[in-house]
Amino acid sequence: MSSTGSKKSSLPEIARFAIPSFLGIFLLMTPLIIDGRQTVLVSILSKKVNSMINGMIPVSLLVLIFITISTITTVLFKLLRPEAIDKNEYWKKIFDVSWFWTSARILGMIIAYMVYFNLGPEIVWSDYTGGLILFDLICGLFTIFLIAGFILPLLTDFGLLEYIGVYLTALMRPLFGLPGRSAIDCIASWVGDGTIGVALTNRQYTEGYYTAKEAAVIGTTFSAVSITFCLVVLENIGMLDYFGQYYLAVTVSGVAAALIVPRIPPLSLKKDEYLHGEKKETGDVIPEGISRNQWGLTLAIEKASNSGHVGTLLKNGAKTVLDLWLGVLPIIMAFGTLALVISESTPLFQWLGMPFMPLLNALNIPEAAAASHTLVVGFADMVVPSLMAQTITSPMTKFIIGAVSVTQLIYMSETGAVILGSDIPVDLKDLFIIFIERTIITLPIVCLFAHIFF
Repeated sequence: MSSTGSKKSSLPEIARFAIPSFLGIFLLMTPLIIDGRQTVLVSILSKKVNSMINGMIPVSLLVLIFITISTITTVLFKLLRPEAIDKNEYWKKIFDVSWFWTSARILGMIIAYMVYFNLGPEIVWSDYTGGLILFDLICGLFTIFLIAGFILPLLTDFGLLEYIGVYLTALMRPLFGLPGRSAIDCIASWVGDGTIGVALTNRQYTEGYYTAKEAAVIGTTFSAVSITFCLVVLENIGMLDYFGQYYLAVTVSGVAAALIVPRIPPLSLKKDEYLHGEKKETGDVIPEGISRNQWGLTLAIEKASNSGHVGTLLKNGAKTVLDLWLGVLPIIMAFGTLALVISESTPLFQWLGMPFMPLLNALNIPEAAAASHTLVVGFADMVVPSLMAQTITSPMTKFIIGAVSVTQLIYMSETGAVILGSDIPVDLKDLFIIFIERTIITLPIVCLFAHIFF
């Protein structure tokens, strides 16, 4: 038991844990209504920083520079193994990747240059494919990563996960087989951004708090779509007035998927092993004679007291940002663009959607053929189904498409690519199988709600 477990916590000790933690919650996770729209402060800060940077140098050019640095340095390391990188654990982690990921970075760099300078076939750099990924998605993620990289330590380094985890372990372990601290990943995603949830999960995994299986489950099941993005989807299908009904359907079907998908392959086959072979103490077991609140405070205060000075936090924040910029941006550029090119130029997603036709007909869904085309295209980009649904006349079908596109969770233009660029042990095949599993599980539930509401 902790040496501080038997004594009463002092006010300064509690403040050292509480103030940074609540600041992190406020910045990353608290929904606010500003100018009539729901958002979170990290999103506002990201947009302001984006505008400031754009006033000096185009963010898209900075993205191109970092993708270039990442790719060239990765290739040089593979060929020459310079000592400066080989003996530096941090830089080696970023640049010592397999030839597959080296090739993916090279492809991402080539596509980035094609898009930035409008080179080659238009299908690669158009506003609906590579242009969407580079100028709209990645330019936004560039500053989200920048802001979140420095704010995330407020959630992770001052005891919030330890305190919350003590309370939620009783729920998370029996239902989902996960430590209680993982609930904070889900909350950060729901009201903030799914990529933040993935980054948080990856950090907890690399630091030894999650096993490979836990990280894979959390990253693909609990890094949910933000409330803000749900509003974007509803706006696309013209159903903002149905937010309450919509979010109820999304939540219930999402919980159902979270209960089932981790218990079947591929997630059930992941190993319960820690990345470096050692488990960090999470405080899941409460010692006898200590209340849940006392134990939570004890763990939180110990974590906060060991969090280091401001300089250390800034240094670690900078490392997190660089890791995301150099490791993730080229992967999003490559896989995101390829997925959208396939979606725009081939009938592949229409063919893949055909097996859902009998299920949609059995569920008595209007315009089933048009709906089936949208069910698999969400693997490329989550916003595409709601855009395709604009041609559908049935409100019920629009509702279903909008809700299912969110509960599917995995999409390659952002969250999927971020997962692939992380240390979480999930590959492209796994992501597609999980995507299909989530579709099969959540579609009937969403349709049931749609029949009730319409």
